[in-house]
Amino acid sequence: MKKRKIELAVISDVHLGTYGCHADELIAYLNSIQPKKLILNGDIIDIWQFSKRYFPASHLKVLKKIIGMASRGTEVHYITGNHDEMLRKFSDASMGNFKITNKLVLNLDGKKAWIFHGDVFDVSIQNAKWLAKLGSYGYDILILTNSFINWCLVKMGRERYSLSKRIKSSVKGAVKHVHDFEKTAGDLAIENNYDYVVCGHIHQPKKERYENKNGSCIYLNSGDWVENLTALEYSFKRWRIYHYNHDKLSPFFVDEDLKEMDMNELIASITDKDVAIEPITEEGLKEKNNDEKTLNKQGLS
Repeated sequence: MKKRKIELAVISDVHLGTYGCHADELIAYLNSIQPKKLILNGDIIDIWQFSKRYFPASHLKVLKKIIGMASRGTEVHYITGNHDEMLRKFSDASMGNFKITNKLVLNLDGKKAWIFHGDVFDVSIQNAKWLAKLGSYGYDILILTNSFINWCLVKMGRERYSLSKRIKSSVKGAVKHVHDFEKTAGDLAIENNYDYVVCGHIHQPKKERYENKNGSCIYLNSGDWVENLTALEYSFKRWRIYHYNHDKLSPFFVDEDLKEMDMNELIASITDKDVAIEPITEEGLKEKNNDEKTLNKQGLS
């Protein structure tokens, strides 16, 4: 199966070692792409809830797939998060194409991208880690319960339902937490002259322009592989959010962004030059055919 070649892919909040992790779907996604750089933006392995009793083969296959991509030339950057914070003691360590770091700054076609997990903005983690861990266990139980409910709904021919999304959207505190997180990330990015700020942590995939009185930037969040099954992709000077549930077949064919681009935009994005392409019309084709007939009569190929 032909893979999509992209500049950069960002995934986060996989939570390997938990019941909510969709490892099979992630493997299917990773098998569909061939990125120059793969950014693992935190909480890939859930060390907080790591248990020897639960780490299935599919979760090991994800790790094997990532290592295999690194061995075949993909630059893999593992950015540590709060659930895998134990790896922070190995920050700046590298093994071939595999690197561990706490944050990353990339130059993307002349623009600066600031990439980090985002737990540094979470007051509950900084001041009451035990409370955050307790909430994490509760979230895992909620996801497990939700999986059973969705299994029953599918058997009855009904649509899946997300309990956690419902709770997050209905509780004012959760909505405010997400808003404050995005605002803080955007303000700091503008203050430090970054064009893009790329986060994870809050499990809310997003791409939007953020503005304040000092300027603007593009705020991006890669979402997660527990509920949303999303990733960020950068190619042809554009960012897009990949949704596995909607795009799981499209990776094998054509990028949705390319469908929306006309030929001038596509060539300009690759060459940095505006190229004028005359539209092909029926009259133009007839004129071209007549010219070729004239040349053939004159013995010219």
